[in-house]
Amino acid sequence: MSHIPVLLEESIDSLNLKSWQILLDCTLGGGGDSAYAYKKYGVRIVGLDLDLDAEERTKKVIGDCKFSFYNIGFQDLDQALKKEGIKEVDGIIFDLGISSFQLEEAERGFSFKKDQPLLMTMKKYPTNEDTTAIDIVNNWEEENLADIIYGYGEEKYSRRIAKAIVEARKNEKIETTFELVSIIEKAVPAVYKRGRIHFATRTFQALRIATNDELGNIEKGLKNGLNILKSGGRMSVISFHSLEDRIVKRFYKKNEKERLVKLINKKPIIPNEEEIKNNPRSRSSKLRILEKI
Repeated sequence: MSHIPVLLEESIDSLNLKSWQILLDCTLGGGGDSAYAYKKYGVRIVGLDLDLDAEERTKKVIGDCKFSFYNIGFQDLDQALKKEGIKEVDGIIFDLGISSFQLEEAERGFSFKKDQPLLMTMKKYPTNEDTTAIDIVNNWEEENLADIIYGYGEEKYSRRIAKAIVEARKNEKIETTFELVSIIEKAVPAVYKRGRIHFATRTFQALRIATNDELGNIEKGLKNGLNILKSGGRMSVISFHSLEDRIVKRFYKKNEKERLVKLINKKPIIPNEEEIKNNPRSRSSKLRILEKI
């Protein structure tokens, strides 16, 4: 299982890094971005990821680089830097969304293609205090379910799906991905099941976003990131769907208006045809870059 970084050269080269400067990789994943930055620019890496396995994966690709790893979400990036004794960084990268490792890894419940416990948490070992998709589908009110499926998944049959979930859980607890897929399948029209996108895609996306409070954490992460970015330092953010990109775009424009940053690219950078062919996952990606004034 390998993870191919999206818009790799564009996102890292645009940071204008120099040897011994500090790069904060807020979404370490498989370490591809950090490995490229270290090998080309000789930077010091501080990496964050809620997935504990990200550290070992990065060690395999980054070579002899000694990097610092923190098993925390990027919304708490300031805590990691405080522990490192770092007040400012020279470059920041956010590669948002879910990694190929998390999507394919057994027992996480992100993919509707495998029968797994319906967890959907980015954490490898969630605690009882952590919200899971099991909690959401079995405990949330029908109206709330419909709202997140529509709002986070942009699913037009959200009301029907929410109603079907509530009816199904009256008989038995919904605990696996296949159980949820079966419920969605019965709730949507036959023609919808023959569409280009799998009929469960949008519901699964919505539940994943809600489980991990992804949109709220993006806003916190961007704000904290800008606070610890040096004057002249740059931030690259890669988003994969419209909800993420909307938050990034709004944050960038707000701070540009307040003359705190300048935008390096007015329009988002998107992958070329060759990259999309080699890595279909990159198709929906958008890269936005800012520089702190």
